Amino acid sequence: MRRLFGRKTNTSDFILKANITLDFEGEFAMRQAQTLNEAQLRRVIHYCRSRRHPIRDETIILVSFYAGLRAKEIAALTVGNIFDENGAVRTQFILSAQQSKGGQTRTVYLNQRLRKALREYGDYIRLADPQRPLFASQKGGHFSANTMCQLFLDIYKAIGLKDASSHSGRRTYITRLANKGVGVRLLAALAGHSHISTTQRYIDVNSEQLSEAVEL
Repeated sequence: MRRLFGRKTNTSDFILKANITLDFEGEFAMRQAQTLNEAQLRRVIHYCRSRRHPIRDETIILVSFYAGLRAKEIAALTVGNIFDENGAVRTQFILSAQQSKGGQTRTVYLNQRLRKALREYGDYIRLADPQRPLFASQKGGHFSANTMCQLFLDIYKAIGLKDASSHSGRRTYITRLANKGVGVRLLAALAGHSHISTTQRYIDVNSEQLSEAVEL
């Protein structure tokens, strides 16, 4: 028996309630991850350029903000996902079931700004082995999902963005496209969401957007 919320309960009840709490907190954290404006993103990039691995860390940030990938997915990327056999940056690639959340494949589209950044990043890494991690950790292998999340937190904390997390780029990506008029079903497909209700929770609304909306 364990004591939970001031009363005795058995172990199975404790596990069930703990899972519910963790699930709620995970969803709450996702909803509350700060979205960044262009000025804040420039601050993040500027700080990355002062770090030990400036090109790598800046490119990780840009992949988060301009492809909307999860930390787990960024950590799992390989050279072959992004670069073809000639070393050119792909315009799109398939994220495998093993790389993505939920065990489903999806197509990831790369815009011009991100492709330019990836071309520049390609000059600093070896492209010969398509199975190599796109972003190598300190030990030379793939980041884990947790260590990738920590990298984001370290960067945001250093510049005072206390409410930002590894989900901030993803939320900003979805919110930015929504503000440009992209429909929620298309957004769900780009984000890899099975339900549009999940996508809707990612879209940030602030007072500036509300003010602009009434002027349309």
